[in-house]
Amino acid sequence: MTGMADAVVFDAVTKRYGLVTAVDDVSFTIAPGTLVTLLGPSGCGKTSTLRLIAGLEQPSKGRILIGGADVTHLSAAERDVSMVFQSYALFPHMSVMDNVCYGLRAGGSKRRAAEAMAADKIGAVGLSGFERRLPSELSGGQQQRVAVARAIVLEPKVLLFDEPLSNLDAKLRRRVRDDIRALQQSLRLTVVYVTHDQEEALAVSDRIIVMHRARIVQDGTPRQLYEQPSSRFIADFIGNANLIPITVARDGDFARATLGTMTLRLPHRDVPDGLAELAVRPEAIRIFARAPQPNEIAGTIRKSAYLGSHIEYEVALDGVPGEIFVIDGDVAAPLPPGTAISVAIAPGGATIVAAPGGATVGGAPGGATVGGAAPDQPERQPA
Repeated sequence: MTGMADAVVFDAVTKRYGLVTAVDDVSFTIAPGTLVTLLGPSGCGKTSTLRLIAGLEQPSKGRILIGGADVTHLSAAERDVSMVFQSYALFPHMSVMDNVCYGLRAGGSKRRAAEAMAADKIGAVGLSGFERRLPSELSGGQQQRVAVARAIVLEPKVLLFDEPLSNLDAKLRRRVRDDIRALQQSLRLTVVYVTHDQEEALAVSDRIIVMHRARIVQDGTPRQLYEQPSSRFIADFIGNANLIPITVARDGDFARATLGTMTLRLPHRDVPDGLAELAVRPEAIRIFARAPQPNEIAGTIRKSAYLGSHIEYEVALDGVPGEIFVIDGDVAAPLPPGTAISVAIAPGGATIVAAPGGATVGGAPGGATVGGAAPDQPERQPA
């Protein structure tokens, strides 16, 4: 079992490249035996953060601790970490066994001992019987597993993944991400995982640290980030969210969110009374081909798309500019465009976020948007 000293600690870390701030006063702790994902759009600082953990970059300010030891000024070779790169970085002329043995042999291990350790890890990633194959004789998913085996054979305190699935097709990505998660859990590895793919992060992580413009904007479990986004950016970035203009009034520890004829009582999010936005997941919206009942709002089907397991609708709400996105599992009775409907919202799929600028919602005054966070500002960093 991994000890408590194997945690990674960032203490007010800043990294600058000349005038560009890549990581801006970032602090977090990664508990041992957990998989924590650094998630965010391109240029948000996640890759620079991973490189700082690896020792491939040195911080401009702050401290980094691994296993309870201050490694802030240590080189990559002096840190007990291993990295799995996006490109796999396998030696093309070496067999699977030789690739996995490479780090052990470079560290002075005898061939027989190194091969015994490598064989164990090759088996752990499901590649027993492939030891003598070259990388060119393997699929992309198998090459990724070899890269993982080569990293874990060194038994590092921390294993780092840099966009490990980006070179794989969608079906293979699902399988390999499940393999990585299963391996991490079975071996109780401490893993820091970088991706820009929200679904991937939700599937593999114990915790997700979302970065934006070089800072942490939310840190929590996948469920917390999806169901309780702390901001408009998080609501839009983690999954599809409808951002709908509402008015908010404090009601004790709750808030009354009013949207036309509909009122929801939701946990208060320290949003000032007045204009705000309701972030609603598309699967939390219920539509009915009937007149509105109490606490529902009228609408009209604008578009529909049949996707086998569900139907996607675009819906116009009465009195709300723009359209909302709805996912409905009732594929047996699709509603054609033009159908007058009633719309209800399940409270568990809605949360209140502050309106951008305190006045303008959804990119236009009073407008609803489908996944409509404000456009990103120019990125501040190269990685």
